[in-house]
Amino acid sequence: MIEIVFLGTSSMVPTKERNHSSVLVSFKGNNILMDCGEGTQRQLKIAGISASKINKILISHWHGDHVLGLPGLIQTLAANKYEKTLEIYGPKGTKKRFKAMFEAFVFDNNIDLKVVDVEKGVFFENSDFKIEALPLEHGIATLGFSFIEKDRRRIELSKAKKLGLKEGPLLGKLQDGKSITFNGKKIKPDMVCYVVEGKKITYIADTLQCKNAYKLAENSDLMICEATYASAMGEKVEERFHMSAKQAGLIANKANVNELILTHLSARYKDDSEVLEDAKDVFNNVRVAHDFMKIKL
Repeated sequence: MIEIVFLGTSSMVPTKERNHSSVLVSFKGNNILMDCGEGTQRQLKIAGISASKINKILISHWHGDHVLGLPGLIQTLAANKYEKTLEIYGPKGTKKRFKAMFEAFVFDNNIDLKVVDVEKGVFFENSDFKIEALPLEHGIATLGFSFIEKDRRRIELSKAKKLGLKEGPLLGKLQDGKSITFNGKKIKPDMVCYVVEGKKITYIADTLQCKNAYKLAENSDLMICEATYASAMGEKVEERFHMSAKQAGLIANKANVNELILTHLSARYKDDSEVLEDAKDVFNNVRVAHDFMKIKL
């Protein structure tokens, strides 16, 4: 099961209800923080989530509302004797900016950091999932991310029993996609297994409506997308290198997305009704995120 927790859903200026941008994706012992706006570690405490569980941070871009929480979070991890390697992935220039950050702040950095500049494509993969990135269009180097759970096999026990197979290492090999020999007969995985398709979650931070946003979002089960303004703002939306909620809805519609979650709302909106209706004009299955909202897939 994949769990998503929205830790911050505001844009440049936080409000009483919305903190700066941050989303946590948890899956099979991995806790992946997507952006780390100011106040993120306090949001983690309110949500009852230990910061020490985080093992990966994805940085979409280096505007302050997406990264100003990094120094404080890393300082806390160091003080709590964080024992893992913290993997940090961001757009080109991230290594350089991290070096500058540690020169600007005075605290012990006694944790193991792996900082990687990402350009495009798959940049992390294990047996359970992969993460890919594509550049977006926001005036500075900006990435969008897709978390892609791998398909997995499940044993159909009734078929296994008919072949005389019982629980044990042989079934494990079949589930791993390997053929086995049992009672002198070769058994292929497809004879006793069925495939469960993995989930895809796409995170599109600050950007103009662009081709790579569509590519990332394609066939996503869940698309988390910035919707800083409603389209009534007119040309000011693109002048500020952002998308309207309606543009986010258009991407979801054309990219065959199952569900759209809007985030990164401007502080000008006292409630989410205008932004929500703007997106619903072109895509029906849409919600507006709020701080501490949880989704399970």
